Order: sequence, then structure tokens, then C-alpha cells
Amino acid sequence: MAAGEPVLSVAQMRAAEQALIDGGESVASLMERAGAGAAQWVWRLADGRPVTVLCGPGNNGGDGFVIARELQARGAEVRVIAPLEPRTEAAAAARHSWGGALVEDAAGEVLVDCLFGSGLTRPLASEHAALLARLAAAHAAAIAVDLPSGVDADSGAALNPGLPEYRLTLALGAWKRAHWLVPGDAPTGARMGERRLVDLGIAPPAGAARLIARPHLAPPAFDAHKYTRGLLAVVGGAMPGAGVLAARAAMHGGAGYVKLFAPHKSPATPDELVVDNAPLAEVTGEGALADERIDALLVGPGLGRDEAAAKRLRAVLARDRPCVLDADALVLLAPAMLAGRTAPLLLTPHAGELAQLCRAFEVEGEERIDRVLALARATGAVVVAKGPDTLVAAPDGALRFAPPAPSWLSTAGTGDVLAGMVASRLASGSDALGAAEEGLWLHGEAARRAGVAFTAADLICALPAAYAACL
Repeated sequence: MAAGEPVLSVAQMRAAEQALIDGGESVASLMERAGAGAAQWVWRLADGRPVTVLCGPGNNGGDGFVIARELQARGAEVRVIAPLEPRTEAAAAARHSWGGALVEDAAGEVLVDCLFGSGLTRPLASEHAALLARLAAAHAAAIAVDLPSGVDADSGAALNPGLPEYRLTLALGAWKRAHWLVPGDAPTGARMGERRLVDLGIAPPAGAARLIARPHLAPPAFDAHKYTRGLLAVVGGAMPGAGVLAARAAMHGGAGYVKLFAPHKSPATPDELVVDNAPLAEVTGEGALADERIDALLVGPGLGRDEAAAKRLRAVLARDRPCVLDADALVLLAPAMLAGRTAPLLLTPHAGELAQLCRAFEVEGEERIDRVLALARATGAVVVAKGPDTLVAAPDGALRFAPPAPSWLSTAGTGDVLAGMVASRLASGSDALGAAEEGLWLHGEAARRAGVAFTAADLICALPAAYAACL
């Protein structure tokens, strides 16, 4: 699995910047590098059009003065608005080096927001929020430098209502958590537009969260056969269609053999999918689930929530093989069911299922990240918390952020496809965290290739091309 770019908290970012300063950099030299790097992106987007730079009193405002100077040196028409005097030595020096006259208001083509950056923890003052809104409305496009002003860097929460939409957000030095978070009450992440990183040479701390990157996969070995590539058993239930979807997806995820245990046969079952319709009592004990060749299990899609479904779930978990739990299995899961398990476990909840799991395992936390990490510790499982800002947490505290996937995924059955892909990667030999990352990336890439208004079946058809992009 490729190592993705680090995603830092505010505290981690400050420590990383201090490490650079201790190594010989200065606040001023970092500001120069940040401003010059950001100016290159602003120059590209502006494409010769007039630019207005809104500068705040801190170092984010200082970045803005460097951007203005760099753009003017390239021949751009630049106006600078600074409603507050600089409050840091480096910001004051950057304003002096800009040397141009300030204006109180402006309208034009491109607005660059350098009012407040990642250190902001309280709402913008009403006059500053009003100024930002007025300027954004008076310009054709807006660019946020580091973060949109009025967004909490650690939670992604909008600290003010009615924040502007941005065409581009430029992360300085490292990604912050807010760049990849979309709080349900204020989807600021969806309003950041394109995201680009300005490299400052930051060395991330050990164990830092990371962005999920394109995996490096390999074709089967020359002497491979279906069992060496991994046998995945999908355990279905009352609604056979969902299990078939998950199994069909898994067949494109790298596993050499996918077998579906289902009490009812679905008319949608493809000929190449092996299906065992025997009753539960005949696929436990010495039956099919006892097959030592099974490398991983998936249970949940179409399982149902009655006692028969609970019995199937307990049988799977008692098998103590690497396992993925999705959908109904997450609703039925109780702490006692995990007693004695040692094999890797993955949970793939959406928001409602995550809330149910937190209640079942008595997990609390103010922020979603805290709850997901705590649930991973409580269950001993890798947790894939699905949504527009999907998070992956491991029991050892490892945290991953998934890049945004197309919103066309918001249709029935795509979660079953994801579960199948993650389980297939697990059966193929990836560890639990790697299987989650690989499955998520392939799922998102398939969605991008599937186009618009696709179904879960269309998404499955796009999986081979997504896989090929990783070879």
C-alpha cells in the first residue's frame, strides 16, 4: 500500500513548523515559501484577471501580503484589503515588503482569502464575516489560503453561518483534518473546491494520520491458482440480492475464489458465482464454514435482523477467520460476540450504524474522529466510517482519510459493493488496515470511471478498470 500524504492536527502542525525553525528556518522564511508557493496557484487560476487579497492580522495575513507582492511582480493587477493591523513581527514585515496602498473594498474576478488560517477556534467577528461575504459575492471566484476563514481546522466545523464557496483551497505545509472532513451540520468540505498542497518541507510526526493513496497492486504470480489468490466466503441471509452484489464486487477485488452461502438463491446470481443454499445448520460445524481454505469472511449485506440472522452472525464470528462485518451485521453485533476472537476484523458502518455500534460498545466522544478511534479500540477492529468524508481507524490509533468520492455513490447497493471489495482485499492477503484503504480507493476510482447516474451494477462493471489503474 502506498503511503499517503500526512493529515495533521493544529497541534501537530505547530510542532512540525517549530521543528523547521529549530533546524534553521524562521517564521519569515516559511512565510515567504508559503506565499510564493500559493501565488503560483493563484496566478494559474487568475489567468491574467485582477486579484483581490484579503489579509488578516496574523501569519495567514502575512502569507497574503507575500502572495500580493509575488503576483504584482508577475504583472498582475492586485488590490489588498487589510481590516486589521498585523499582530506578528513576520506579518508586519510582509506587509512592509508589499509596499502597496491598501483599499477598503473591491470587486473583481478572483478573491484570495487570507483573513484567518488554521489557528482560528472562535467565530469571525460579525464585521469580518460580513466583509468576507461581501467580497466573495463581488468576485467571480474565491481561493482560500490554508483554510477558508471561519472553519475549525481540527473538526472541520463552520464557526460562522453562511461562509462562502471556494473554487480552490491551498493547504500550506500539510493537509489539515478540516480539508477532508464534512460535518453533517455544515458541509464546509464540499465548499472548499479543488484542494492543492503547498510543500514547505514539513516532516510529519510518527503515527500521523494520512490520506489514502492509490495502492500498488500486482497481477497474480505465474503459478497462481484460485486458492493461492484467496478464498472469500460471503454469508448472505434473508435478502439474497445484497449478498450477490457484494460477492460480484469481490470477484473483481483480487480474490481468486468467491463463494456465497445463502439460504435463498437470487435470480441475479451470475453463473460463475458458487452458491451454497444449504440451511445454516448444514454449513457450520464440519460443513462449509469449517473449510480450512477460507481466507476471509464477509457477513451483513442482506443478512436480516431476526434471530436466524443473529445465529448466522454468531457462527461466522465463532469461526475466528479474518472477517468483514457490514450492514445488518453491524446492527446485530454485541460485545459478547467478539469474545475470544483473535483474527482481524473490519467494520464498515454508515452514520446510523456507527451510532448503533457506539451505543452497543459504550463509546463516547464529542468529535466523530474521537468516536471512530474509540470504537476501533473497543472492538479491536479496523473501522471504516462511511460517508462523504470516510474515515478509517485502527485499534492501534492509526487514522486514515479517504479523498472525496463522487456523490453519485449515494445510491442503493454501493455500500455492498464496498464491503465486497474490502473483503476481497482481505482474502487476498492484505492486512486489515491495508484492505480497507485498498478497497476504498478502488471503490472511489470505480465511481469516477462509472460516470453519472450509475447503479451498483454499473459500479461493479467499472471495478476492473479501477484495478488496472493500480498495476
